[in-house]
Amino acid sequence: MSRSLNKAILIGNLGADPEVRSTSNGSRVATLSVATSRQWKNQSGEKQEKTEWHRVVLWNNKGSTLADVAEKYCKKGDKVYVEGSIEYRSWQDREGQTRYTTEITARELILLSGRSEGSDAPMSAPSKVGAASAAPKGKESFEDFPEALDAEDDDLPF
Repeated sequence: MSRSLNKAILIGNLGADPEVRSTSNGSRVATLSVATSRQWKNQSGEKQEKTEWHRVVLWNNKGSTLADVAEKYCKKGDKVYVEGSIEYRSWQDREGQTRYTTEITARELILLSGRSEGSDAPMSAPSKVGAASAAPKGKESFEDFPEALDAEDDDLPF
């Protein structure tokens, strides 16, 4: 049997607040715009930078409330870790043109930014929420969940 893997991991900053909507069957979905950047020096020693933008889709399904978590806790500028799979879609627009998009369908979201202004949830350590983990409800904070990473974890690449 041949094995395959479709896995994308991003660490980046949100370019806008999450866009959250409900589908016709009542499911909730959030869309994030995540920027990742790389820097290097060219041959003449000048600093160069390139930013890539990624569309990330988070669904409320199978016990996961990722869309609700994104809506409640994510804000423009926040640093996030996203893990999921790459998906390619196409559709016909109103003019009959075929349109294409590439998305990361998230299975896991870790909030890496500290407590944001106006947030009522303390977030002193990075906070992990995924399809297999419990999502915060009501007045609970991310610190109530054992999946939260240690803020001084030397294995993190940032």
